[in-house]
Amino acid sequence: MEKRNNKAWFYLLPAMLFLGFFMVYPLIDVFIYSLEEGYNSASQTFFGVGSYNYSFVLHDPYFLQAVKNTFILVIFTVPLSTGIALLISTGLNSIKALKNLFQTIYFLPYVTNTLAVGLVFMILFNKTEYTDGLVNLIIRMFGGNSIDFIDGPYWAKMFVLCFYTIWVVMPFKVLTLTSALASVNPQYYDAAKVDGTSKFRTFTKITLPMISPMLFYLIITGFIGAFKAYSDAVALFGTNLNAAEMNTIVGYIYDMLYGDSGGYPSFASAAAIILFAIVLTITCINSLISKRYVHY
Repeated sequence: MEKRNNKAWFYLLPAMLFLGFFMVYPLIDVFIYSLEEGYNSASQTFFGVGSYNYSFVLHDPYFLQAVKNTFILVIFTVPLSTGIALLISTGLNSIKALKNLFQTIYFLPYVTNTLAVGLVFMILFNKTEYTDGLVNLIIRMFGGNSIDFIDGPYWAKMFVLCFYTIWVVMPFKVLTLTSALASVNPQYYDAAKVDGTSKFRTFTKITLPMISPMLFYLIITGFIGAFKAYSDAVALFGTNLNAAEMNTIVGYIYDMLYGDSGGYPSFASAAAIILFAIVLTITCINSLISKRYVHY
């Protein structure tokens, strides 16, 4: 038995070394950086150790704006994208003819370059001196007024960012849920038909419990992905996200490291640790909820 355990640890050793070197060590290093006050990256020196970096970041209006934007993005995009993907997957699962074709069409945006999709969205929503954009043309057809979605009011810019994010993450969720729905044992549905169970009750009492592990996986990864959002905002509003009031937490960390006002790895590290704590807390809460609602 002991020999088998040693053999198992030997097989696990490469993965443990990989995780330790590329995940555990960087996390510890970032935490140490976040406590070094007045760190100078050129001379590799600092003048103290404490919580000043966290205090600075938590009182920085740019960081607070980034937190606000990120939470709005998470609250709206994760439930909406998962719910819409579930509806589309349910519809696809009931279609026998051309099912694979429709799956391919829905998956195309996922393999398209993010910046390319962002450029298309800019063309659709951006107002220029030559055109108001396709979306504004549609709004005006119904008697509405043109809206500057890219350089206009905050709510309009946030709407475009949320809409764009949902569009980008939807294909993967549709493909995943379609596969999950196809794996449900059809005998459960046959038994429900024999009992005269309605389609809605069949969906809520059979389909949802059976695919609940996959739904939980998509929600968890959706939360993590939304908290790490950055390229989506850059694709729509450019690199100066602070001026556009559309920065995210990851964007704030990048600006502190490499932006025009960058060169502050201690502040960036403090912001990164705060982001890690937020994501870890949300993940733990979801894990506790899953024990009651997820059926394995």
